[in-house]
Amino acid sequence: MSTTPRSRVSARFSAITPSATLAVDAKAKALKAAGRPVIGFGAGEPDFPTPDNIVEAAVRAAREPAMHRYTPAAGLPALREAIAAKTLRDSGYEVDPLQVLVTNGGKQAVFQAFASILDPGDEALLPTPYWTTYPEVIKLAGGVTVPVFAGADQNYKVTVEQLEAARTEKTKLLLHCSPSNPTGAVYTPAEARAIGEWALEHGIWIITDEIYEHLLYEDAEPAHMVKLLPELANQTIVLNGVAKTYAMTGWRVGWMIAPTDIVKAATSFQSHLTSNVSNMAQRAALEAVTGPLDAVHSMREAFDRRRKTMISMLSQIDGLDVPTPKGAFYAYPNVEGILGREIRGKVPTTSAELADLILEEVEVAVVPGEAFGPSGFIRLSYALSDGDLVEGVGRIQELLAQAH
Repeated sequence: MSTTPRSRVSARFSAITPSATLAVDAKAKALKAAGRPVIGFGAGEPDFPTPDNIVEAAVRAAREPAMHRYTPAAGLPALREAIAAKTLRDSGYEVDPLQVLVTNGGKQAVFQAFASILDPGDEALLPTPYWTTYPEVIKLAGGVTVPVFAGADQNYKVTVEQLEAARTEKTKLLLHCSPSNPTGAVYTPAEARAIGEWALEHGIWIITDEIYEHLLYEDAEPAHMVKLLPELANQTIVLNGVAKTYAMTGWRVGWMIAPTDIVKAATSFQSHLTSNVSNMAQRAALEAVTGPLDAVHSMREAFDRRRKTMISMLSQIDGLDVPTPKGAFYAYPNVEGILGREIRGKVPTTSAELADLILEEVEVAVVPGEAFGPSGFIRLSYALSDGDLVEGVGRIQELLAQAH
């Protein structure tokens, strides 16, 4: 009698899709290491070094014997207090340090936020295009992703009417990310308030990802949900971290701010999963959130300059629809006008095929829209040098000019 062999890998882990953005970045780096002149627009990572004052804080911490030991799983008390003070300074509302949980990077905060409130079968409304990790953590938490799509014609921002059309009796939460990864879209205070009022009316949790809060351009304004609607505080989880603002992606320090019962439950989970975040990284983060913002402002000026260059160059390509991003460091052009046209003997019909063609023909790495929802788009990060940006987009211009 034969039996069907059981998978060696659990169904839970087998269902996870690897990070497409990291995969594109890894492929670009591998080709570059092999001597290919690849320019990568894939990774959402500032190209600047971490500011010196932050690095020196970590060096000092490494010499302190107390930092060589376990510390509280929820984070160094001084850092939790500093994050609360930083929230008041930057976001305009008060939180108790007991509402803060320091995590190993923003991704751990993302997972723990979803896992702390989702039960099997609960639905999570996910404005689309979305960051590639969100649906995976919803799945791991036992929830069901309900995409709510907003295209280039809406500047990639969903409306209350769309959210209401997607709401069911199983809707538990809404993910809100502004400024957005992957689109760079920024909700106005009025738009954010309307969404918050809708969530409040229907008792829906909001998980708001504010990792790009300092990267705003032109007339874009901060729009923090809890500041706009203090009544939302008891059903909102705020995600943030030092990675994007302070060029600290490798330091792995994020945090979540939530009602104390949620923080207590998530802290218990984290105590079993990872214990405390690296003490040296926490001390670096403490310096970051309490120190001056001069370096942050300088980086933002550079990103803004690159943003303008990239949007100008992409807009010159026939067949691309390029909404102007007002936050983060991404452009997200609609490439449907290119698909189905012949380019150097090939006819890409999806954005994944187009991204492969761009990499093969002109050695430029972009992330296809399939990583963030529907096909028909590509994401380009402008968190790279001005010279590489101009060279890379120039190669794309030359290639796509041959489409017919």
